[in-house]
Amino acid sequence: MPARPAKSTYDAVIVGGGHNGLVAAAYLARAGRSVLMLEQNPTTGGAAVSARAFPGLDARVSRYSYLVSLLPRSIVEELGLRFESRRRRISSYTPSGATGLLVDASDPARTQASMSALTGGEADFAAWQRLGEETGRLAEALFPTLTEPLRGADDLRALLGDEALWEALIERPLGETIEARFADDLVRGVVLTDALIGTFAGAHDASLLQNRCFLYHVIGGGTGDWDVPVGGMGALTDALARAAGQAGAEIVCEAEVTQLATDGQRAEVRVGDAFTVTARDVLCGAAPAVLARLLGEEPAEPAPEGAQLKVNMLLTRLPRLRDAAVDPREAFAGTFHVAEGYAALERAREQAAAGTIPLAPPCELYCHSLTDTSILSDELRASGHQTLTLFGLHMPARLFAEEPEKARERALFATLQTLDEHLAEPLESCLATDADGRPCLEVSTPLDLEAALGLPAGHIFHRDLRWPWAEAPDEIGTWGVETAHANVLLCGAGARRGGGVSGVPGHNAARALLAR
Repeated sequence: MPARPAKSTYDAVIVGGGHNGLVAAAYLARAGRSVLMLEQNPTTGGAAVSARAFPGLDARVSRYSYLVSLLPRSIVEELGLRFESRRRRISSYTPSGATGLLVDASDPARTQASMSALTGGEADFAAWQRLGEETGRLAEALFPTLTEPLRGADDLRALLGDEALWEALIERPLGETIEARFADDLVRGVVLTDALIGTFAGAHDASLLQNRCFLYHVIGGGTGDWDVPVGGMGALTDALARAAGQAGAEIVCEAEVTQLATDGQRAEVRVGDAFTVTARDVLCGAAPAVLARLLGEEPAEPAPEGAQLKVNMLLTRLPRLRDAAVDPREAFAGTFHVAEGYAALERAREQAAAGTIPLAPPCELYCHSLTDTSILSDELRASGHQTLTLFGLHMPARLFAEEPEKARERALFATLQTLDEHLAEPLESCLATDADGRPCLEVSTPLDLEAALGLPAGHIFHRDLRWPWAEAPDEIGTWGVETAHANVLLCGAGARRGGGVSGVPGHNAARALLAR
C-alpha cells in the first residue's frame, strides 16, 4: 500500500517517475507549482536506473537505458544537477573474420587506415567523412530546436540550408543514400545500425521510420555523440529526484495510477483503492497507449511493438578477440558490432518478420566500466572485473509471445553463439558468477520490459518515433506534448521529440504548462 499524499489537491499530478517526469516535476516545483508525482515502482527512474543486478557482487549496471545522447546541457545547468557524462574515444569496432573495422573518434588517420585495409580503397572513408560532416551540420541546426516550440518542416529545412542533404536523409529511404555512397557491406551496416536501435524496420521502408531513428541518433547534444553516464544511468535520475524534491515536489512510489478522469478544467487521478487526488493539470510520463487506457479511451494509433534484447553481464575479464591486432579494451570501449553487416541486418529482419528468432542475431555491446570505473567496487576493480552491456536488434515482441521463457533462452543462446564467432574464446569462460553460483547474465526481452516498466510490448520509445517538427499546421507553435484534453499533457518518450534519455519531453511539458 503506497503512502498517502500530503494533500488531496495539487496544481499538477505527474503520472510516472521516469527521468522525463522528474524533469517536469523539478521545473514545475521550481516555478512554485504544487506537484505530486506518482510512480508504480518502489523507486523513481523508470528505464533510466542503476542496479546491483548480481547477488553478492558490488557492480551497478545501467539496467535498461545505458547511454546519454539527447540530454541538453541546458537542462543539467538549469536544474543544477550534479551529473557528468564522458565521451568514448573509440566510436566502434566491427569484427570481420580475423580482422575488423576500428573507428577512432580522436584519430581520423587511424580510422582511415582501418577502413582502407578492410575495403581495399579510399572511397568509403571519403564517404564516411562526408556523412560525418553532414550529420554534424544537421545536429548543429536541429538539436537546439528540440527545446523550443515546434516549427514546421519547411522552416527547419531552410534553417539547415542544404536541400540535397535534407532530401538524402529526410525525404528518401535511408537505404538509397547508404547504397549510393558506400560500397562495402560492413561499412554500410555500421551506418545503418543507427537507424535501427529499438526500431523494427528495414533500410528501404517506405514509412521512413528508419530515417527518423537515424535522425535522433545523429543529432544528440548537437554532435551525435553517445556518452557514458558517470556512476551509471541511475546517477542521472537520482540527481533529478533530488532536484525535484528540493524544489518541493512530492514523490509517492508504489502508487500505480489506475484511472484518470478530466473535464478539461480539473482532473481526478485514482490509485486503486488507496486514494484519489485532484489536480488542475496532469502530466503523463507513461506511453500514449497507457494514457488512453487510464482515460477509458481507445488508443488513437496501432499498438506499438518493441524489438530488442537487452543483456547485462559482469565478466571476470574481457574476452580475447580473433583479431589479435586490436586490444579488447579498445574494441569493447566503443560500440562492438556483431552480425551488423548490411545484408546480415536485412536477413535478420526478414527472419524476425516471419516469426523466427534470427539465425545470426545482430547486436551491439560496450563495456561501461572501461570508461567509468566508479560502477565497480574497489575489490572488483582490483581483480579486473568488467561490465558488458548487449543490445540486440530485430527481436520484436511477437517472437516471445508463446513460451516466453524458452524463447528468451533461444534468443540469448543464438546471440551469444553469434558473438563467440568473433572471439578467441567463449564468452562463457569470462562470465563472473554471483553469490548463488549463477552466471552473471540479466536478460530482458520486450515482454520483460512491459512487465517491469509498463512499456507497451516493450517499445523503448513508447511508440514509433516521430519527426521532431510539426507535421500539421495546427501543431506549429505547440510543444508536441498536447493531447485531446486541454489539461492533460504527455511528458514521456511518447511525446513528439521523445525517445532516448533526453529529458526533452519533461522540459517541454513543463514549459507548455507554465506558458498558459
